[in-house]
Amino acid sequence: MNNELKQVTIYTDGSCSHNPGPGGYGVVLLYDGHRKELSGGYRRTTNNRMEITAAIVGLRALKRRCAVTLYTDSQYLANAINKGWAVRWRANGWRRNKQEEALNPDLWEELLNLCAQHEVKFVWVRGHAGNAENEVCDRLSTEAARRQGLPPDRGYEAGGGGR
Repeated sequence: MNNELKQVTIYTDGSCSHNPGPGGYGVVLLYDGHRKELSGGYRRTTNNRMEITAAIVGLRALKRRCAVTLYTDSQYLANAINKGWAVRWRANGWRRNKQEEALNPDLWEELLNLCAQHEVKFVWVRGHAGNAENEVCDRLSTEAARRQGLPPDRGYEAGGGGR
C-alpha cells in the first residue's frame, strides 16, 4: 500500500433476518485515533447484499483517496474481490458463466468503482470469534435491520436481487 496515502481501517458486516427479509449493515471506520460508526438497513433484502452494501458505505465515507484495509466476515465478499470474481463477472456482462447470471450486479458495479478510487485490501475475519470491531459491526447491522420504517432496497426489489 502507498505510504503517502492516509491509512484507514474499515470493519464491515451485514445481516438479514429471514434471508431475504429485513436487513442491515454496520461499518466502523478507524483513522489516526478517530472512529466513525455507520449503519442502515432495508425492509427486504439479502444477507449478501448487506455485506456488499456495508463495504460500499464504508468506502463512500472517505473524502479523498486512501489506503484502506477492509475487514469483512463475508467470504463471498472477500473472495469476489481478492480472487477477481467480481471483475470477471463485470467483464462477462454480469455473468458468472454461460448458464448463470451474477447476483447483485448493481452493488458489485458500485463497489468495484469505489475500489478503483482507493487502494483497498480486503481481509476476511471469522465472524463471532471475538474480534471486537467485527462484533460492533454485527451489533450495528442487527440493530439497523430491526428499525421500524426501513426503506426499500430498490436494487433488490426491482429484480436486481441476489442472495
